[in-house]
Amino acid sequence: MADGVLSPGVNLEAFSQAIAAIQALRSSVTRVFDCLKDGMRNKETLEGREKGFVAAFQESLHSVSRDLGELERLSNLVGKPSENHPLHNSGLLSLDPVQDKTPLYSQLLQAYKWSNKLQYHAGLASGLLNQQSLKRSANQMGVSAKRRPKAQPTTLVLPPQVRSRDTQTPKLRSICGDSTHVVLKGKIPRYVDDVINRIDRMFPEMSIQLSRPNGTSAMLLVTLGKVLKVIVVMRSLFIDRTIVKGYNENVYTDDGKLDIWSKSNYQVFQKVTDHATTALLHYQLPQMPDVVVRSFMTWLRSYIKLFQAPCQRCGKFLQDGLPPTWRDFRTLEAFHDTCRQ
Repeated sequence: MADGVLSPGVNLEAFSQAIAAIQALRSSVTRVFDCLKDGMRNKETLEGREKGFVAAFQESLHSVSRDLGELERLSNLVGKPSENHPLHNSGLLSLDPVQDKTPLYSQLLQAYKWSNKLQYHAGLASGLLNQQSLKRSANQMGVSAKRRPKAQPTTLVLPPQVRSRDTQTPKLRSICGDSTHVVLKGKIPRYVDDVINRIDRMFPEMSIQLSRPNGTSAMLLVTLGKVLKVIVVMRSLFIDRTIVKGYNENVYTDDGKLDIWSKSNYQVFQKVTDHATTALLHYQLPQMPDVVVRSFMTWLRSYIKLFQAPCQRCGKFLQDGLPPTWRDFRTLEAFHDTCRQ
């Protein structure tokens, strides 16, 4: 059957009788279950009820067997429809009289159906992945390799005014991809310190402590009022990781170093940590890393009223026992995690 029209090889009269036989078979099966459901009724003695139940049940089973046999007989009379698939000249394989020994055509049909199904599901998966793509990930699907943007350098390039302060400082070269960048030895830590100090002066309610336990890579302990503390792990001026904890939680390990692995004991600060990680993916500008750090700190400062600001959509302070933990990246408005979508 194709597009609602029976192929010439189908016996229409036997086909209609087979439909009626299917309906009769379904009715017979229904009567069997009704008999089992009703059980032994309408008899005064136990022996009479048992005999009546067995007789009714046997009659129902005989009716199912009779209708099933009739359906099998009619199915042989219906005939087999011809399979019209757009397989071009491969349809000639179905004319092979030795179908059992060389089932090429049936296998080809299965492969064709499987390929269509795979293509359909691949299209659905592609649509879902494109909807959930992160903002910093450029959608390069279908773009040739020649048009793809070159990988951005991970080495911090100092502004010209910083490089010109000391002409006596030896120079190092780092090659990233096809670009060569001049980095002044000893200048990057001082430049990072200057950027962090300027950000610290921008927000009076936020205090930033900078340390370098592992060489030149900086680690920041940001204290936002008496609300929370944030550990920021940096690589030059690029933020690698953030961990948000409560104001009264311990942020140090037993040996006195910042604990960059342990999560907060409170669910609200675990949520804020997840949102901070999302913010790092949103604020991405490799050519101007100082702007990225300043934008992230501005977004982080909006949590100064974590427990005081209501949700901008539902107007409630608490939802499922949690305050609005999401902050919009542009407006910095507060939303519950479920209200922001």
